[in-house]
Amino acid sequence: MIPVTESITLSEDEIEEHFIRSPGPGGQHVNKVETAVQLRFNAANSPALSEAVYGRLIALAGRRMTRDGVIIITARRFRSQERNRQDALDRLVDLIRQAATPIKHRRPTKPPRGSKQRRLDTKRRRSTIKHQAAAQHHKEASRHG
Repeated sequence: MIPVTESITLSEDEIEEHFIRSPGPGGQHVNKVETAVQLRFNAANSPALSEAVYGRLIALAGRRMTRDGVIIITARRFRSQERNRQDALDRLVDLIRQAATPIKHRRPTKPPRGSKQRRLDTKRRRSTIKHQAAAQHHKEASRHG
């Protein structure tokens, strides 16, 4: 059993692992050994996930989830198979944990009357300063012109 949250635990037989050759640099080692891990988790048929968690998981997984509801995570960050296995599993658990946390809905608020008043007062003050500066400029321009 793989613990995700207090209420969600995944069974190991729900997770399928395939080992593949890791692309990219690494020379002879990378061409001979299948160190990359492709982890598959059928989220659509998992008894551990509720409808709400599954719904949020669809949004979070994005392109990592197939149309059938299978999450595919490929880990090739490390040179050893074991570390890549752990990395893929950690990423899956992290994804499910994020989906298990419900989204907090924003409660719309209005600015208080005092802050509205301060904003309007500041605008009025700035307007007065600009009008006085413009009048001063016209006065000086007519004297020199």
